[in-house]
Amino acid sequence: MKTFETKEQKTLQVKKAEATRDWIVVDAKDIPLGRLASQVAARLRGKHKVNYTPNVDCGDFVVVINADKIALTGAKETDKRYYWHTGYLGGIKSVTYGNLLKDAPDKMLWLAVKRMLPRNKMRKRYLGKLKVYAGAEHPHTAQKPTAVKLDK
Repeated sequence: MKTFETKEQKTLQVKKAEATRDWIVVDAKDIPLGRLASQVAARLRGKHKVNYTPNVDCGDFVVVINADKIALTGAKETDKRYYWHTGYLGGIKSVTYGNLLKDAPDKMLWLAVKRMLPRNKMRKRYLGKLKVYAGAEHPHTAQKPTAVKLDK
């Protein structure tokens, strides 16, 4: 680990080989979508760690369970829409968040986290460490993830 010292401060810079990544499990039941996505994005980047370095992937692996029980506040189920474009003329498509929660809750959370991460080369690495499951079961028990309770 490289350190830069001045008289009062010391800045830690983690190298790629020194970064430690833990496995955590987050229960998404009754947590609002935006609040959950922002906290998961911070965990993926490693911003909760003391030795956070922006250009090194030092974040944790995050397993989110119960994605089908995410809370949508207000009238977001009917009013808020997710838009995408097919690439053809007039090819804009949309779906309401209520339908997306019903059909693909894991995709809804994945997209929310993706859009909260920085738009650079690191985003693909961060998203590779995110595992989202609609139910309460997940296949990552061999990694011995620790349960983390996020703020509501």
